[in-house]
Amino acid sequence: MAVADEARHDPTLSPRAAVQAKPRFETPVVPRNSIAGSALIAVVAIMTFLASLTTGAVILVGQAAGEWQADVAREVTIQVVPAPGRDTDDVVDKAAAAARSFPGIADVRVFSKEESSKLLEPWLGNGLSLNELPIPRLIVLRLAAGAGADMAQLNRVLAAQAPGAMLDDHRGWIDRMRAMARSVVGGGITILILIVAATVLSVTFATRGAMATNRNVIEVLHLVGAKNGFIANNFQRHFLVMGLQGGAIGGGAAILIFLIAALIGRWTAGSAAGDQSAALFGSFSLGLFGYVAVLGQIVLSALVTALTSRHTVNRTLDAID
Repeated sequence: MAVADEARHDPTLSPRAAVQAKPRFETPVVPRNSIAGSALIAVVAIMTFLASLTTGAVILVGQAAGEWQADVAREVTIQVVPAPGRDTDDVVDKAAAAARSFPGIADVRVFSKEESSKLLEPWLGNGLSLNELPIPRLIVLRLAAGAGADMAQLNRVLAAQAPGAMLDDHRGWIDRMRAMARSVVGGGITILILIVAATVLSVTFATRGAMATNRNVIEVLHLVGAKNGFIANNFQRHFLVMGLQGGAIGGGAAILIFLIAALIGRWTAGSAAGDQSAALFGSFSLGLFGYVAVLGQIVLSALVTALTSRHTVNRTLDAID
């Protein structure tokens, strides 16, 4: 104002000079650096980290379950249980011969008595004498690719040519694997819903706190004619940036953990612990789809943060009006 008054009384001072001499202060409606903002970034980072871990775990278990089902579905087993008066070796030979001549069977492997006994070592331990136990003899049949073998017909053939041989198509195991995979996916979705709900509540409280802290600024903006959309846009941009920062930190940490787990899985491949982990979780490699899903979690965290903030601001301003 002083520069403008001086321009009126001093004709040598041009209006452009007066305008350029006017100081300008561009400050955001919501302060960028605050303790509450840093705390919200940490909360979003933690939530994104947990959501990414949950998503990755569901993908790994789903992949492992799919591999289990594919392996089990490609094989069927014939069991011959020793019984009094039964020539077990003769029944095994007849069952193997019947399986080899059956259409749709690509390979037949007959387990010896010693090999069948070794299958019990992980549960019973080493050094036990199993000679007196009626351990079933196993015949593993691998199905030909693309050929659907008629299990019911094979069962009838075995009953006629090798009495005492029992066919197991592993259908019960496949159903259990599918049920387990569905349970894991359902549990993962439930956890993700809870994480999103916790994030929404955290952002809501943070937005209300920011509005309470900057109440004077908001009231002045109302007095000069600022619309609710202008104020809401400022809050939305502010919280969108914080959501991206927190999401990038949490999602990046999750990706790093999965990469480290994949490297450890490669280093321990061939060991007992590595084989057990690989059997349960696969190779710990998320693949392209898994990493895209984690990146999607980062974007989702930012969108949830921004949209929740805008909704909270609009509701608060409507209540004030």
